[in-house]
Amino acid sequence: MAETLERWTRVWEGRGLPLGAGQFLVLLLVSVAAAMVVGLLYVRFYGRRATGSEIHRAFPLLALAVTAIFVCIQFSLPLSLGLLGALSIVRFRTPIKEPEEIGFLMVVIATSLAAATGLLPYLGVVVGVAALALVGQHLARPVYRRRGESGLVIATFDAAAWDAARAPLFAALGASAGGALESVTQQEGAVTLVWRFAGLARAEAPELERRLSREAAPRTLSIVYDAGTGAA
Repeated sequence: MAETLERWTRVWEGRGLPLGAGQFLVLLLVSVAAAMVVGLLYVRFYGRRATGSEIHRAFPLLALAVTAIFVCIQFSLPLSLGLLGALSIVRFRTPIKEPEEIGFLMVVIATSLAAATGLLPYLGVVVGVAALALVGQHLARPVYRRRGESGLVIATFDAAAWDAARAPLFAALGASAGGALESVTQQEGAVTLVWRFAGLARAEAPELERRLSREAAPRTLSIVYDAGTGAA
């Protein structure tokens, strides 16, 4: 095994013969296996999120492509420059919806580069440290969690009653929920208010609902918490 790793290192540094088909296949399989492990970590620690593009489904193919590209271009500088120009026309159509997705993408790319260069021990270290970091962050959730829960208060009023309800509504929201006004929309005889709050515990939401209903009398009223904080 040590001799095989040494040969792969010499190939990448230009001191050895090109890889054979069997060796190339091994690198691709190792890269895909590492990407699948990273995908499992993504599902385990972030699969419960309501948002996200499920980008982990692309991890194996991304790893396969990155590994193959870097193995192929290592022997030709003109080829690598031409490939760089060709890839510049590629545009991602799936938006990155969560910041952690960028981190997982970078881990997949890192493991793929480690596989392409034959640094398989480094690949194992990257995956292992990434898993430890996620476990540590999971155990330290109280430290990372916001002190107060955030979300939206969405209320609708008849346009005729809006002027009378505005002052007591803002007073109640400012005193009980904190936060700031996000939008007020008037359409077809109805006014819709969206207020973003921060620091309202879920146990306090029923009392806020009763106060708003009593003092502002909205037609409809919803208190919606951000993903991961629950709802009332």
